[in-house]
Amino acid sequence: MAAAERENGSERESIKGKAKLRLRECDVGDKFSHLPLRKASVLLPLLLRDGALCLLLTVRSMQLRRSPGEVCFPGGKREEMDKDEIDTALREAKEEVGLQPEKVDVICRLVPGIDKMNHLVTPVVGFIEDTFQASPNPDEVSDVFVVPLEYFLKPLNYVALPYKNSSGYLTWMHCFTYDDHEHKKSFKIWGLTAHFAVFLAIVIFRTKPTFEVHYDLDNLITSAENNFMKLYASINERKKSSL
Repeated sequence: MAAAERENGSERESIKGKAKLRLRECDVGDKFSHLPLRKASVLLPLLLRDGALCLLLTVRSMQLRRSPGEVCFPGGKREEMDKDEIDTALREAKEEVGLQPEKVDVICRLVPGIDKMNHLVTPVVGFIEDTFQASPNPDEVSDVFVVPLEYFLKPLNYVALPYKNSSGYLTWMHCFTYDDHEHKKSFKIWGLTAHFAVFLAIVIFRTKPTFEVHYDLDNLITSAENNFMKLYASINERKKSSL
């Protein structure tokens, strides 16, 4: 029994170790922090369940004014007390699901996105304890669940939805439906949340999804940064044209 437990433990560490190496290769640090947009951050909490990497997600409370009932990562807008994007993500995760900052092994910051309110949203990736039990703040979170990370490469239920991005251009948005047998519920994961989850899965597994994505897997970080800068430039152009 002890030998089997040691073997399982070393296997878990091996999975985490490989993931951490690949994540650190794609760490953008504060490269985009200077951009003159309002700032927000989300925490992408990774954990192992049954030997598989999983992501923890939340469902926004129906009491919230903006995007009630939508699936998202713990996170929110930057406050004056936050020294950087990591601080914001950790503070919000503590407020929303009771995740203590010292219990998060922060690995990197990935290429940011821009939400529909034109916030610069930075995804902060960190490992949390596999046994973490969330304590959701009912004012902000109505549900917490985990999804195998690989689902964002090989989904059972996926559609690409047309939508207008922050710059006003028509593009396509990932939309996943995940059947959570533990909760006996189905969750719709879409928008920027799905965008970050897909990119995270590609970074860690270095595998092309079963659906179309606009990344060059041979030059992943460069293509992701170029995509982001094109979006940022188009938003600036739209602002100028509306003056």
